[in-house]
This record gives sequence, structure tokens and C-alpha cells, in this order.
Amino acid sequence: MMELEKMDEDLRQIHEASMTILEQTGMMFHHSGVLRIMEQNGIRVEGQTAFFTRKQLMEWVGKAPAQFKMYARNPKYDMEVGGDHVELCPGYGAPFVCEINGNKRAALLNDYVSLLKLFQESNYHNVNGGVVVQPTDVENSAILVMLYATMIYSDKVIMTGSGSADEVEKLMDMLGILFGGKVALSEKPRCMTIVNTNTPLQLDTKMLETMMVFNKYKQPVVIAAAAMAGTTSPMTLAGTIALSNAEVLAGIAVAQMVNEGTPVIYGSQSTTADMRTGSIAIGAPEGALCYHYAARLAKSYGLPCRGGGALTDAKSLSVQAGYESMLTLLAAYSAKTNIIIHSAGIMESYNAMCYEKFIIDLEIIGIVKRFCKGVKINEETLALEVINKVGIAGEFLTTEHTMNHCRKEPFAPDISLRGAVTGDLDGVLLGNIRKKKDKMLASYRKPEMPEDMHNRLVNYLVICGIDANILEGV
Repeated sequence: MMELEKMDEDLRQIHEASMTILEQTGMMFHHSGVLRIMEQNGIRVEGQTAFFTRKQLMEWVGKAPAQFKMYARNPKYDMEVGGDHVELCPGYGAPFVCEINGNKRAALLNDYVSLLKLFQESNYHNVNGGVVVQPTDVENSAILVMLYATMIYSDKVIMTGSGSADEVEKLMDMLGILFGGKVALSEKPRCMTIVNTNTPLQLDTKMLETMMVFNKYKQPVVIAAAAMAGTTSPMTLAGTIALSNAEVLAGIAVAQMVNEGTPVIYGSQSTTADMRTGSIAIGAPEGALCYHYAARLAKSYGLPCRGGGALTDAKSLSVQAGYESMLTLLAAYSAKTNIIIHSAGIMESYNAMCYEKFIIDLEIIGIVKRFCKGVKINEETLALEVINKVGIAGEFLTTEHTMNHCRKEPFAPDISLRGAVTGDLDGVLLGNIRKKKDKMLASYRKPEMPEDMHNRLVNYLVICGIDANILEGV
């Protein structure tokens, strides 16, 4: 349910600015079929540019569900999207893997599989797949190979890549094999993907084709803006947020025109540009502010939201990687952002995934979750009886109260150093990181899949022209 009347003055001004942008400047859609659908629904179209009135826009946005459930192959990973639920998702799109010393190498299919295993083992993640890294050794139909690997190595809620209409239909064919056919697929949200706007004020052909196919089967899409203040959007954050909001709302409205009631997620990865270099600054406080405002706007519109992650522009595992990742994840999590992509492992401005940073980010997630959990205050936790019994100059270590709460109240780190530690401290910390990574990979077990289903997937991909040798290497 929309709560526009409850917007504070700042949100109201941003909302009104976004409405003015879409009324006066409009937004370009590079797809004749989408333009035709908009015209059929009374939207004014001039060339490839559509202009929305406030009434039209908010009427269509209001048709999107405020909350929905996503279903995994393993029901224990089913999850709610919307409200105050926060779900963490893998990184997306990095073409490189960053070694601990900062050296980069091209990401390969075996990196994709290794990261799938780590996300499968993580207790913080109910989602797996997508473009965790972009494997450079798969030249054709990479999104199909990545989905196949996700199906083989994970039974969590599925993310996929995006592509042309034909490619995305093939994704749906594969999902149909896994979930009992395309008709059954349309009955439950099983997978999601990202549809990025092209700031300023465009949606390109491939993104629109992805949206239309996902909408056809009522599978959710994240419609996200990734503006860069000073280069692709105004230098001022207020203008950047207003522009991003306009783009996302227009995309959501179109998704509802394609298939009314289809689940959709309001997304923002907008941040600032570094004006000294022109590069995106994903670990900047401006990005954290954009995610915070995006969550507030989405909730005012009654929409699930996406933003943030453990983001950094650092070129190696460093202090910078730590403080930027903590800031951006905390900003998104504390705003109750429903879907947080890039939640672990991403670095160097989305260009690389790092195995060691993945482990560190799990620690950051645990710390952030504990902080956002807050303090529970009641008779038991105030502990007046215990305080009185221990009295002045006593100790609480041996009390039953401490024994009852010592595993529930404090966050217990896996890799952080506490207490007396001697020797090479950086080496000890790195050793803890590597031990945890190795333990996670050693404890991984591939989810079961019926042999006939696996064979159907392989046969389908071979028919699609994918080399059987690549599938054997997955």
C-alpha cells in the first residue's frame, strides 16, 4: 500500500521532482513493442520517448505487489521479499578475480563454481547464482551455462543473468525443466534478475526484452538505476536521487503494463563519480546515502527494494576495503533494504571478486546483523536480581545468568582477533580467513538432483549449441 501522505518533506520534494522529470523530459524506451503497449495504455509517446502524468504513473506503480514469496528448490531457503525482510545475494558481473596482493586475473568457470559453493555454504544467504563472476572461458551462451551450474551446485533461490528475448526464453525453458514446466513456473516466483536503466532516462533493448520475458512468466525483476553523480546524473545527490527515482518508477510502471501484478523490486545502485578520475565510487558515503533514500522511497510507494552491498573501490584487501564495505552494508541493512546484492566478495568498483574478501564480508555481515538486532530490554535482560546478588566488586563470569546468555547476546567472530595474540598479527588474521574458506569448501556437498532431470538439462543445452565438454567441466 502506498503511503505518499506519510512522506516527510525531503521525500516529498524528491517525489515531486521525479514526477516533473517524467512529465516534462520523459524517458526513452528502445523497444517498439514496449512503446506500443504504453500507447495502448494511454501514455503519450513521441518517437521513442514516453511521457507519464502523475496519475498514470502512480496508478500503474500501485499495481505491483508490496511483498511476495520466492520459492527455492529446497523449501528451507524460501524467503519473503518486502516489508522489513532483508535478504543477502551474491555479487554480480565481475570479470576478474582479485588475489590477496591486488593482482587481478580473468575470472574462469571454475571460479564461478567455487563461489557458488561458498554462497551455498553461507548461513547468511538464501539466494545463489546470477553472474557471480563473468567466466571469460565461456564464449557462447554464458548465461545458460551459469544457470546450469547454479542448478547443479545450489538449491537456494536462483538469480540469473539477463540477455536477449531468445536467451531469456531459454533460461525459462531450463527453469521449466527444474520446476515442472513453464506453466508451473508462472505460478510461483522462482528466480530473479536485474534490469538496469541506462542513465540518464533510458531503458535499452536487451534490458526491456529481459523484463518482458520475466514478466511473461511472473518472475520478479529488480529494476535498478546506477547513476553516477557528476557524470550521468546531477552532481548534487538530491538531483541524482530524483533522476534515479524517475527511471525506476517508469520501469516499474511499464512492467505492470506488460503483465499486471508481476512482482518487481525497486532498485538503486546510484552513487557519485570521483571527479578527479571520472570513475564510479561505489564505496563512497554518497552511495550509502543513495541506498538509504532509495529504501525510504520504495517503502513509501509500497514496493520491495534493492540496494547496497559490501562495496569498495579498494584495489586490494586493505583497510579501505574494510571501512567502505562496512559503511555501505550497514547503510543498506539498517534501512531494511529487502534485497542486498554484492553482499560478499566484491571489490574494485564491481570489477573483481575476491575469495578472501568474501570471508571478511561474512564477518561484516554478522557484525551488521548484530548491530541492527539492537538491545532487547525486559526483566530478564535488565538482570537486576543478578546485579543485586553479585553486589559491589563481584564478578559475573560464573553466574548462571551469564551461562544462559553467553551464546545468544554477543556476536562471536570467526576470523577477527581478540585477546592476547602474538607474532605476525596480519599473518594470523589471514590464516583465520584461509582456514574458514577451506573449511567451507571442504564441507560443501552438492544438492541432490534426479538423474533424469539432469540429463534433460544437459540434452537441452546441447540442442542449444553448447559444447558438451564445457558442461562436463562444470
